[in-house]
Amino acid sequence: VRHGQAVSESIPDPLPKLFQPLKIRNARFKNRLWVSPMCMYSSADGFTNDFHFMHYGQFAVRGAGGIVVEATGVLPEGRITPNCLGIWKDEHIPGLQHIVDYAHKFETTIGIQIGHAGRKSSTIPLSQYGTRPTFKAEDSEGGWSENVYGPSAIAYDDKHWTPKEMTIEQIESVQQAFVDAAVRADKAGFDFVEIHGAHGYLAHEFYSPLSNHRTDNYGGSFENRIRFLIETTRKIRQVWPAEKPLFVRVSASDSVEGGWDIEDTIKLARILRDEGADFIDCSSAGNDPRQKVAYAPGYQVPLAAAVKAAVPDILVGAIGSIDNGKQANEILEQGKADVISAARKFLRDPSFTFEAAKDLGVFVKWNDQYERSRV
Repeated sequence: VRHGQAVSESIPDPLPKLFQPLKIRNARFKNRLWVSPMCMYSSADGFTNDFHFMHYGQFAVRGAGGIVVEATGVLPEGRITPNCLGIWKDEHIPGLQHIVDYAHKFETTIGIQIGHAGRKSSTIPLSQYGTRPTFKAEDSEGGWSENVYGPSAIAYDDKHWTPKEMTIEQIESVQQAFVDAAVRADKAGFDFVEIHGAHGYLAHEFYSPLSNHRTDNYGGSFENRIRFLIETTRKIRQVWPAEKPLFVRVSASDSVEGGWDIEDTIKLARILRDEGADFIDCSSAGNDPRQKVAYAPGYQVPLAAAVKAAVPDILVGAIGSIDNGKQANEILEQGKADVISAARKFLRDPSFTFEAAKDLGVFVKWNDQYERSRV
């Protein structure tokens, strides 16, 4: 029995769906409560360090069903900030592998989110928000003001760098960087990889009409705007082992009139499914400062539910202020999603999995070192 897995001798019948195992290709998840990717802004030159080892290790020890390592840059200029993780060179592999190996000691399935920040790159880390007039990381502090690019030369707002419009050669080069990153992720031993196609970063910038004003094959029509993400997915699937799952995180709505919406996401999900993606991780917004998002418990669940209802043959993840076991399980039992991912809740309480099990009357396996503290 794996840590965080329901123990058969003393569990409810039927077992709450949150604690039903899930197999995706050859990856086996012991429960359906996962740690969402969260930027930690704690890296130098893209390398992991003791903080990352501690941060991800604590979730493995405490029974999370899956862990997604934070947005990790496929190129140095693809990082959100100078302090974000990277996977653009082979030297990054050992540090990542150290985290993977530790997670596997606790039978925890672990993946990594690979991404490129596009026009929202070269920005300051979260710890500096509110202390500066803009979000721009200057070259003198490790930024790359002259190497910020996106589908069109449109800034997110006047507090971000204005990007250069990407050439076709740049597009192909960045796609190859995603492929190379996936190969490195496999060498590090990750069980799955997630393409970051959300939150106003490069792939999202391409598929949203708000940020993509191109007139070539990568802009204009829906088919052209999704081309960057679809081609990237296809190319990664070709090198990513067939037995390992491929995830894609999307912003299912721009939450801006005239922007990307849930109907677009449903069409995209069907195409991603046909390209070999196994899982759609549904988030929202992040691509336009005019966005209107009503934050409330489970506020993003309806987006996942809409995708699940329309495309039942692809697995769907729900996120967004889900912070107790009964709430998480109800979403799954109602068929609105296949998996629940939590972020801030896991930061507040790394033992969220154990807490959720207690909420639902499920007896799960604890790691031997902590078992005596159960009661």
